[in-house]
Amino acid sequence: MDTLTLTLPDGSEKQVTTGTTGLDIAQSISPRLADAAVAVVINGKQWDLKRALPESGAFKILTTRDPEALEIVRHSSAHLMAQAVVELFPGTKLAIGPVIENGFYYDIDSTHKFTPDDFAAIEAKMVELAGQKLSIVRTDIARLEAIEMWGEQAEPYKVEMMRDWTDDTVSYYTQGNFFDLCRGPHVPHTGFLKFVKLLSVAGAYWRGDEKRPMLQRLYATAFHDKKALEAHITSLEEAKKRDHRVIGKKLELFHLQDDMPGMVFWHPQGWALYRALQNYVREKIEARGYVEVHTPSVMSKTLWEKSGHWDKYQDNMFVTESEKRIYAIKPMNCPGHIQIFNQGLRSYRELPLRIAEFGSCVRNEPSGTLHGIMRVRGFVQDDAHIFCTPEQIGTEVADFCQLLKEMYADFGFHEVIVKFSTRPEKRVGTDESWDRVEKALADACTFAGLETILNPGEGAFYGPKLEFTLKDCLGRHWQCGTIQVDPNLPERLGAEYVGEDGARHTPIMLHRAILGSLERFIGILIENYAGAFPTWLSPVQAVVIPVSEKYLEAANTMATTLRTSGVRVTVDDQNQKLGYKIREAETRRLPYILVVGEKEALSGAVSVRQRGGTDLGSMSVPDFAARVAEDVTTKR
Repeated sequence: MDTLTLTLPDGSEKQVTTGTTGLDIAQSISPRLADAAVAVVINGKQWDLKRALPESGAFKILTTRDPEALEIVRHSSAHLMAQAVVELFPGTKLAIGPVIENGFYYDIDSTHKFTPDDFAAIEAKMVELAGQKLSIVRTDIARLEAIEMWGEQAEPYKVEMMRDWTDDTVSYYTQGNFFDLCRGPHVPHTGFLKFVKLLSVAGAYWRGDEKRPMLQRLYATAFHDKKALEAHITSLEEAKKRDHRVIGKKLELFHLQDDMPGMVFWHPQGWALYRALQNYVREKIEARGYVEVHTPSVMSKTLWEKSGHWDKYQDNMFVTESEKRIYAIKPMNCPGHIQIFNQGLRSYRELPLRIAEFGSCVRNEPSGTLHGIMRVRGFVQDDAHIFCTPEQIGTEVADFCQLLKEMYADFGFHEVIVKFSTRPEKRVGTDESWDRVEKALADACTFAGLETILNPGEGAFYGPKLEFTLKDCLGRHWQCGTIQVDPNLPERLGAEYVGEDGARHTPIMLHRAILGSLERFIGILIENYAGAFPTWLSPVQAVVIPVSEKYLEAANTMATTLRTSGVRVTVDDQNQKLGYKIREAETRRLPYILVVGEKEALSGAVSVRQRGGTDLGSMSVPDFAARVAEDVTTKR
């Protein structure tokens, strides 16, 4: 009988016969391990616990203690939720049910209109099915046989997917009387799926196509144990309190309109925050030798064809026509920056050339994916492109990484995750070119002292990239910064420089952003600070409150003096009692409240109250202005 050689995590080897399953091995080690085992990993690929091992190689048993096992639990929970829905609401047709960050969803077609009122019944049914410990069994079947088995009338969405596939064989999983099309893997039985929670319901077009049926998408999550689930629910409740859409409206920062999806209307307070952010970025990059430019918002189709975006990105571009010529509103700034680089022949002495732009971009994102100001159609990036020689990649990437860390720290984000994304399946350029730039970026990471997580196949179509993800106060991850090495676009658009050898060379182009979309970053800041921005960012840094109308003139005079010192200040001239005005200022989450009464009017001072209720006592107007200036300088 043939044998397999398995290399265990401790480096030891184990010989097993062909046909052995992961469950067999777990049981041979210990019954407790077998009970806790969720799946196995063989040569980096997750595999069903009760499925015969396919080959020799590195072997690991996943239990509920392993973080990667949680994705399998959630994948299986999606099937469990589908089973519960089908049993409770007969006639429901199933589409897809993938795992997403922090949970999963299932798209369904049902005559029943789901609301949160249905969640408790669905959860109860899921817990009931979990308690039965139904065995979850995989079956491989010929694709054409599966199509017949599902039936176009009964399950049109499953059949449509299978018709599009090219594999001769597909797989499905059975639990009790329920079966669902899936590649797996799954947990061995439903007993692992007791800790589930439905979160929300939304509409979603089948396959993201607004011309196709509108399905109902049930969002949910699952965890290994009750404690982790409860902690997650608490976190979600806190996140709900911090929803940037609610706080943005409450603080009068911005608004959105249904008839202009994905477009942001910035109000005076929000625009003050926006400008503070822009000015901060401008100050930081100017100190690093960047030059700022501005390029057209509408550019000819011919440019986008040369750049390769017309073939690969056209569906996301807004297109218009004038005088029988086709144009596109720019979805990114890079082709425009190359046009500036190309004005005159450059010398190697001019490199690196760092070109920055707060360029307004528009992308035709599907309406169903839009979310407040976190996911929009119209946005501005803190965008820049560095034109350099191959030898300069390492120092430029390292310098960028240092700048990124400094800026994130100023916002209070000190934990950063870095992903190294390599060549995707659909790309431009030769393999030799990709080999060179991927090695250059890897060397740059070593030079910068970066620890990276490999993200294979997720690079841009023109080059590999680093993606920087920050962690907010609730532990949520937000991918914001990026730097991408691009040898292809400069070549496509004819960018050249004269090297030290007198010959012409194509520069390397580094696409880079630290905050990413300013709109999205402001959304992150709103939720991270719950609207209580640090003084240097706050749209209004202080409000002057006269005790009565008698002291309004003195309050206005003090506010004028503070404005000339650079303090963003307003005066509350409402005909209301002092307590009411103070409570309103606290509701607006302003950093400082300045009270002016008889004593202050006579002395030219203000009584200073800091956000949170701390009484800082009386200060002269210049002293208070100096305090705000220090807050801004130190990013306190």
